[in-house]
Amino acid sequence: MPTETFEFQVEARQLLQLMIHSVYSNKDVFLRELVSNASDALDKLRLAALRDEVPDADVSDLHIELEIDKDARTLTVRDNGVGMSYDEVGRLIGTIANSGTAEFLRELREAQDGGGAEGLIGQFGVGFYSGFMVADEVTLLTRRAGEPKGTRWTSRGEGTYTLEAVDDAPQGTSVVLHLKPADPENQLHDYASVWTVREIVKRYSDFITWPIRLVGGSGDDGEAAEPETLNSMKALWARSREEVSEEEYHELYKHIGHDWREPLETIQLRAEGTFEYQALLFVPSHAPHDLFRRDSGHGLQLYVKRVFIMDDCEALLPPYLRFVKGVVDAQDLSLNVSREILQQDRHIRMMQRRLTKKVLSSVKDMMTDDTGRYATFWREFGAVLKEGLVTDPDNRDALLAVTSFATTHGDRAGTATLRQYVERMPEGQDAVWYITGESRESVGDSPHMEAFRERGIEVLLLTDPVDEVWVDAVSEYEGRPLRSIAKGEVDLGAREDDRGDEEREKQAEEYAGLLGWMGERLAEDVKEVRLSTRLTVSPACLVADANDLTPALESMYRAMGQEVPATRRILELNADHALVKGLNEAYGEREDRSDLTDTAELLYALAVLAEGGRPKDPARFVRLMADRLERTL
Repeated sequence: MPTETFEFQVEARQLLQLMIHSVYSNKDVFLRELVSNASDALDKLRLAALRDEVPDADVSDLHIELEIDKDARTLTVRDNGVGMSYDEVGRLIGTIANSGTAEFLRELREAQDGGGAEGLIGQFGVGFYSGFMVADEVTLLTRRAGEPKGTRWTSRGEGTYTLEAVDDAPQGTSVVLHLKPADPENQLHDYASVWTVREIVKRYSDFITWPIRLVGGSGDDGEAAEPETLNSMKALWARSREEVSEEEYHELYKHIGHDWREPLETIQLRAEGTFEYQALLFVPSHAPHDLFRRDSGHGLQLYVKRVFIMDDCEALLPPYLRFVKGVVDAQDLSLNVSREILQQDRHIRMMQRRLTKKVLSSVKDMMTDDTGRYATFWREFGAVLKEGLVTDPDNRDALLAVTSFATTHGDRAGTATLRQYVERMPEGQDAVWYITGESRESVGDSPHMEAFRERGIEVLLLTDPVDEVWVDAVSEYEGRPLRSIAKGEVDLGAREDDRGDEEREKQAEEYAGLLGWMGERLAEDVKEVRLSTRLTVSPACLVADANDLTPALESMYRAMGQEVPATRRILELNADHALVKGLNEAYGEREDRSDLTDTAELLYALAVLAEGGRPKDPARFVRLMADRLERTL
């Protein structure tokens, strides 16, 4: 097959130019990424051999080689792993096979402005491209294990690349970097230096489970260097915490999580007895961009007796802990285990329960001992953790113990746990009150809040989409019901300046005619019109019956393709508002009330707008409002 020239995918070309021409604070990460790719290739070949998928593959001495040629100024990163076919090279190297490319480019530009761009390398599976930061030309030679022919890929990172089929490629992949001249002012080190390469490998890749050998180069003194294994290959999860530094843990996390930031929390677990396993887990300090994408890879790395079995093992943690990264090394699982078998394996279920409790316990300790770190955790992962309140009833109490919510207590940025809320409840309050909505600002200014604000009753402000769901699953906390201030009747108890029962009954009789008439006129939109006990300033608001779906929850179900009938809600009127008083007087004085119908519609539309909704007929609403404004002139 002749050599063919191709153009890079548009996004790949943009990414290359950003990497080549941007000023990174640490270009050393290119070697970490290439070594990590090589390690992944060895893991995949070992696993394929265990499953007898590549019977002819040589797995007798799996390793990574680094070769330096000081005269030619080349650095080669070579592995004898699974390799790639001709089609795979074109698909994986010529394009970026990831739907998050556009998002990556946006984050890369933002991070570049903020000085943290180098850390984004690797997050989106683009570690190979990092080689262009230090090389004028990159050549890749690869042969997939079990296939007879190999492939050579070459590019200078200027918009095109060449592909060529070759007959004499060894199994695995080698990446030859034709290095740029050293430029210390721009943090471009001499990567043809044995000392530099050795130091980078020790710093970033010492924990890699495969040997990383420096071969075929010469030392800085000009003499030939003996083959040397640069990494210790010690599994950090198998060592006691006293033997491992925080820096080593952090580098392992960066390798596993493809993240440049240090983890927020490191969690170590060792289980002994009838079923033994070791776990080293990390809570990131920043939520990944794909946390809420269905196709995002999540889960822990699974090893059996230090043999890599699979990446993204979802069965080891529940979905609401999908942000946790780490390694689990079991002693008694089969090496030929599949994802389907894992779902049914009792040992895996036992590990999931133990790991889940350990993570939640660590979050609780964080909440108690370091409120700053807990605040970071909750800001980044609170919304996904609350999914467990719906899906994991067995751990619901533990989850409620580590959740916190925005609240009307104190300053606008404050949060509270349910425990803190209950401790602050005044005598006579028997419910935990909350309101759901799109944002803290919108729910904080909701008409439903008026009576609660006037009486100083604390309300939880729930603004994540999942809040609409879990509040139906969690009916109470420590015997106190959770109640929405926008649902059902609200009885906040009597105050000294409240009307007595006799006066309230008189007022209800006074407004009975108006309420019945408005109920008939608005029958398509509301199920009832009644006087409100929750309004003190606004003329009207909409509330749902205690067991009705909220509008937001209806929209969520429809977005998921589930048809739900539209729910008519209750229109509540503030009998002390001048507009409502005037409407009632006009109703009582006029026999022909047809012109009051427009006012009733406007009152309903204002209630819809007050909660952030949209009038059913915006054009009619505008006409009616313009007409009323004209009459005031």
